[in-house]
Amino acid sequence: MQKEMVAMILAGGRGTRLESLTAKVAKPAVYFGGKYRIIDFPLSNCANSGIDIVGVLTQYESVLLGTYVGGGSKWGLDGNNSLAAILPARERGEVGASWYQGTADAIYQNISFLDQYDPEYVLILSGDHIYKMDYSDMLAAHKEQGADATIAVLDVSLEEASRFGIMNTDADRMIVEFEEKPEHPKSTLASMGIYIFNYQKLRSYLKADAMDENSKHDFGMNIIPAMLNDQSKLYAYEFQGYWKDVGTVDSLWQANMDLLNDQDLDLYNTKKDWKIYSEDSLSKPQIIGLEASLKNSLVTQGCVVNGQVEGSVLFENVYIGEGAEVIDSVLMPGVLVEEGAKLNRCIVDEGMVIKSNERINLDSDKVELVSR
Repeated sequence: MQKEMVAMILAGGRGTRLESLTAKVAKPAVYFGGKYRIIDFPLSNCANSGIDIVGVLTQYESVLLGTYVGGGSKWGLDGNNSLAAILPARERGEVGASWYQGTADAIYQNISFLDQYDPEYVLILSGDHIYKMDYSDMLAAHKEQGADATIAVLDVSLEEASRFGIMNTDADRMIVEFEEKPEHPKSTLASMGIYIFNYQKLRSYLKADAMDENSKHDFGMNIIPAMLNDQSKLYAYEFQGYWKDVGTVDSLWQANMDLLNDQDLDLYNTKKDWKIYSEDSLSKPQIIGLEASLKNSLVTQGCVVNGQVEGSVLFENVYIGEGAEVIDSVLMPGVLVEEGAKLNRCIVDEGMVIKSNERINLDSDKVELVSR
């Protein structure tokens, strides 16, 4: 079954900077935006872009993530000619048991999966970014430029540039140099970790990289520099829109707050018919009490609000007691805030109970993570 392009989502990351949120959950399975998990975004982007074969490469805490993705039915990727396949690190006959050694090695270990579909192009994605993107537009640019690889980039500020892999380009946006987190960046075109490769070309580089004992088996550190060294045509595709790597507690909190502040990430499809698909829990309706105050907040089904909520994101089945105040916070599913408790700039993990009259982070500008 030949496919023009197959997508591979790298979803095995541990995400240690999210602290206890990823103690038992892979980063792509972390909750976001009231009813989603982070991986809903790249999977929905694939479905909306017409990409119907998607491999999801898992490693750390893979059971919950694998169960959630299932066969891809949430995203319409479970038809006769479509599939979302879980591809965990596994024991293979020729090498025995082996974890994925890097991003490139993860794809190399799944060459047999890609070969089944004999794609002309392969799209490599990260499973832990929040954004909406039409990958078919990126593919069209890749074809138009006659590129061997196309890398999506975001124009960031000069102050931020040293945190990213930076693409230095010529006037035609062809990449002439790649710098990994440079101290003194020469440009501000930051790699988004989204790549389109001509598959047969990539396949040859992956096989050569696998034989190199000194390689880190990483796209940014090894594959892309090797292609540049061989003078392959690498094109920088500049993305216009909202994108955030929610790799820290602060960035996860900020991305949730962005939903309330009229940012470009539009979950209501008012600008484009580009739905983010997710699991529907079929929970109870919301209840907003007579004494409740609710301002500029995202409140999901099953919530009961009897207190004050402002500038906050409430996941399903959150309970806010009378006299409680929840300000600029993210409350994950099943959180109970008892009567008179007060929270400010918090992320509260799933199922936590905030005791009556407790005060958390009231006079701080930092984000507080409340978890077990």
